[in-house]
Amino acid sequence: MKIDKVDRKIIEILQTNAKITNAQLAKEIGLSPAPTLERVKKLENQGIISSYHAKLNPEAVGLGVNTFVMATLKAHNKNHIQKFIDEIENIPEVIECHHVTGSGDFILKVIAKDIPSYQDLMLEKVSEIEVIDNLQSMIILSTFKDSKVLPLPNEI
Repeated sequence: MKIDKVDRKIIEILQTNAKITNAQLAKEIGLSPAPTLERVKKLENQGIISSYHAKLNPEAVGLGVNTFVMATLKAHNKNHIQKFIDEIENIPEVIECHHVTGSGDFILKVIAKDIPSYQDLMLEKVSEIEVIDNLQSMIILSTFKDSKVLPLPNEI
């Protein structure tokens, strides 16, 4: 998929402000609203823009503990991987799940109200997934960068 400079500008603007109106977006990129909307729809249809979200402040909604959890499976085969993924998808506190290389098989980002809630979650849900061999938790003490803006390569 080739995108031109105008599409690139649209992507850059929408990554930082998805609430911008089509009229404001059109003004910023130098087109009228109708072709701007067409370009945005094209980017959505091509899967370049996949969704729009409100970014919440976890602490403001009572979620004060963030962790990364490295999960190692008992066996690294298709059945175990699928069983793990199926179980993890049903735990809303697991907000990210990445299949990785290295000493573990998956890295999870887990969010909870507090340490007792986190402990309950790990004991009652995550550690009960039968294909897990080992879990290693890393509590996030502070976050200095949490960007959802992708650095676009020169050629797309």
